[in-house]
Amino acid sequence: MKRIAPTRIAPTRIAMWSGPRNLSTAMLRSFGARPDTAVSDEPYYGAYLKLTGDPQPMAADVIADMDCDWASITRTLSGPVPGEKPIWYQKHMAHHMEGPIGIADLPTHSHAFLIRDPVRVVASYAEKREAVRPEHLGLARQRRWFDELADTLGHAPPVVDSADILANPEATLTALCAALNIPWSPHMLHWLPGRRETDGIWASHWYASVEASTGFGPPPGALPRLTPEAQAIADACAADYAHLHQFRITA
Repeated sequence: MKRIAPTRIAPTRIAMWSGPRNLSTAMLRSFGARPDTAVSDEPYYGAYLKLTGDPQPMAADVIADMDCDWASITRTLSGPVPGEKPIWYQKHMAHHMEGPIGIADLPTHSHAFLIRDPVRVVASYAEKREAVRPEHLGLARQRRWFDELADTLGHAPPVVDSADILANPEATLTALCAALNIPWSPHMLHWLPGRRETDGIWASHWYASVEASTGFGPPPGALPRLTPEAQAIADACAADYAHLHQFRITA
């Protein structure tokens, strides 16, 4: 009798495109808590820093620690999944993608977008950096790639707003999982505190809050007040945020 080889199911690779200070690392923790999911933390960060010379904290250390070849990184992200897990969640910063790689170069991925009100982003991001520009928020590229994907797919790709996640984590993440065609897992709501081997080397500068966390925080309060200069940055990103926000997943 002829032996029939078992059918191998292709893994689900999720490219979550975010901006900084968008709840992105908490989402990395959430997906990393799933037993069926491998995670990667901003794999293009080193390539971005090497290309642009953007004077971010620990830039030299990040460049020395990472693969900084755009094509090599892309091959890795499209290759075997760490631990042979069925799901691979990849946390990406949209503003890092200044090199030759775009979403068209990741055709085996399910692309999704994590957004946050730019007023909150600027208020949070400014605490960690002296200089913030509108392009650092990544919303313009998120919008452009969202529109390109929507045209290709014939429907809107998943968009999730950090405010909705904080307001109702279980319902919002359940809806996100459905949109990504993966099963919901209650493991996504809680995780152990501390650093992870999968965290980028920059965790010592950026991740103090998430390292102390064991789950998502409380719903956001009122919008913070910004200086006129900071408000101008948020205003420059407002239209892109509003465009994406109208397509967000709601519980």
